[in-house]
Amino acid sequence: MTKLLVAAVAIAAAAPAATAPHHFYVVVIDNLKFGALPTDPRVGDMIVWRNRDMFRHSATARDGSFDTDLPANGMGKTMLTKSGTIRFYCKYHPGMTGAFTVRK
Repeated sequence: MTKLLVAAVAIAAAAPAATAPHHFYVVVIDNLKFGALPTDPRVGDMIVWRNRDMFRHSATARDGSFDTDLPANGMGKTMLTKSGTIRFYCKYHPGMTGAFTVRK
């Protein structure tokens, strides 16, 4: 039994750890506007979108890198996977736009 436990621990230690976000940022959507955006996001960070409106919204990247659906009074999240300036909008309210620059 002990050999089996040692083998299981060795296998678990050799397996790559799940990738956890470096930092979390919360962007609040209220009154049909995206709130304050992260000022220094990096690849591997996560954005949590919090929709406080009574309307459905989305956070949809123009380059197709993410499309997060946000029900009324709901939340969603986006992991930043590439560097560069990412422009986004709400596909339900195209006048709602934003952009941030992601560093490596």
